[in-house]
Amino acid sequence: MTTLPQCPQCSSELTYEDGEMYVCPECAHEWPQMAAISNNDTRVVRDANGNALQDGDSVTVIKDLKVKGSSLVGKVGTKVKNIRLVDGDHDIDCKIDGIGAMQLKSEFVKKA
Repeated sequence: MTTLPQCPQCSSELTYEDGEMYVCPECAHEWPQMAAISNNDTRVVRDANGNALQDGDSVTVIKDLKVKGSSLVGKVGTKVKNIRLVDGDHDIDCKIDGIGAMQLKSEFVKKA
């Protein structure tokens, strides 16, 4: 059985889930489930070798990557500087010289 968080307004323990929200039946307060995740549960993005990545790191592409909607290809060994980690299917936002802004999956890069 999962333990639901107490209501942040009235501290009631009678909260319930409604879609992606928590609801308190006593004070009618609603809040998103993502707000209940503590800072200790932050997601760690890892490269192909298992190294943890952080914003601002430099990475190297380990596989030829086709650019969707274009004839351009990100070649093996391309160095990408100053990455930004994001949530979603593609973990990394970056700019690649000669190609432009791209989103990459962390499984196709290694930390430089």
